Amino acid sequence: MFEIESLKQKKLPELQEIAEKIGVPKYRQLKKLDLIYQILDVQASKPTPEESKPRPVRKRIQKPSQPTVQSNKKETEEVTTTKTDKKTDSKPEPRKPISRPEQQNDSVEKQQNVTAKKPQNSPNQRPQRKEQNQNGSNQRNSNKQRDKPQSGPNRRQGKYRDPDFEFDGIIESEGVLEIMQDGYGFLRSSDYNYLSSPDDIYVSQSQIKLFGLKTGDTVRGIVRPPKEGEKYFPLIRVSLINGLNPSIVRDRVAFEHLTPLFPQEKFNLAEKGSSISTRIIDMFSPIGKGQRGMIVSQPKTGKTMLLKDIANAIAANHPEVYQIVLLIDERPEEVTDMQRNVKGEVVASTFDEPAEKHVKVANIVLDKAKRLVECGHDVVILLDSITRLARAYNTVAPASGKILSGGIDANALHKPKRFFGAARKIENGGSLTIIATALTDTGSKMDEVIFEEFKGTGNM
Repeated sequence: MFEIESLKQKKLPELQEIAEKIGVPKYRQLKKLDLIYQILDVQASKPTPEESKPRPVRKRIQKPSQPTVQSNKKETEEVTTTKTDKKTDSKPEPRKPISRPEQQNDSVEKQQNVTAKKPQNSPNQRPQRKEQNQNGSNQRNSNKQRDKPQSGPNRRQGKYRDPDFEFDGIIESEGVLEIMQDGYGFLRSSDYNYLSSPDDIYVSQSQIKLFGLKTGDTVRGIVRPPKEGEKYFPLIRVSLINGLNPSIVRDRVAFEHLTPLFPQEKFNLAEKGSSISTRIIDMFSPIGKGQRGMIVSQPKTGKTMLLKDIANAIAANHPEVYQIVLLIDERPEEVTDMQRNVKGEVVASTFDEPAEKHVKVANIVLDKAKRLVECGHDVVILLDSITRLARAYNTVAPASGKILSGGIDANALHKPKRFFGAARKIENGGSLTIIATALTDTGSKMDEVIFEEFKGTGNM
């Protein structure tokens, strides 16, 4: 009997001699490790001469069942007929119990079982012991491997399996859609001024095409928690788009193709929640739905306070109007005061933020207002201030090579004009009202140029 350890210690010529004796086919063409396994396979298939010899132990296992029973029967008959005269010196022999054939068969079977168990300790079966030891060690190793925590994709089986919880249909969220260049989009949260945040909700490209979504749409739907490998909460079902059924929004007309009209319906600023300033405005220069107006004054004269009074008066008398207070390049304490005292949405970008953020916040607020107007809503944007917004656009705009007086690029005022010019009354639809503040007499030539550009664009 050759073992794998002893075969590995031998060289290739010695293994070839052993293979030739055993009868391994094509042993000359095999490598050392393959030859070892072939020798072991042939050895396992052909019994060794020691195993082929009749074992002396098996001679003891032969069944003497019936003849012994018959002899026992004869002996019992003789015992019953004749009396034994043999006696011991001190103690008489105990009488042998007369056993029935069934009991004798049971005793014979027990003897056979005992004799069958004895050959396990015979010296000829030592290789079987080694095989059993190897099997036992393999079983121990397999048990150890089972006890160890598995690594890789199969680790989650057993006690390391993740709990299978279903959160679909539980979480409902809302946000303003921003579509990326690759076609997918995110729902931005108003808590972060519609900028990228941990609360963003992923919207797939197929959903955007299915519902005809655009940048600025206010989408409400059901989301689920992110799975393994996902970063954001994905949107799984759309409930409302801009407050309407998705089937209605799919067939809407774009904002650029809607018919603009002069304002026809006036805001009531002199009734509930009014002040002296709002009463005077309502008397001398009333504000209508779709108005485009500017509040022009020097710095620190109360333009922001006047915007706050107008916002509270509109919120008190016209709850159907959606109000957005947009603060660009303002002080943080003014933002907090506006959030606490105005009943409406406040979106701000303070003066310590870069110009790119001012522009991004203004663009997404304008897109949101346009999408609401497309769906027939009345929207009011209170902008403070359009002068600082134009400065931010001038900083971000690429250089065209033509500079106006005051250091303004020739193309820098196009986007703030587009923002201010979006205010209009839509025929048989909604309206977008924009009331903005403008600075004058600041000592800056740029502010004067900006004011002169916007001076004739209002319709109040």
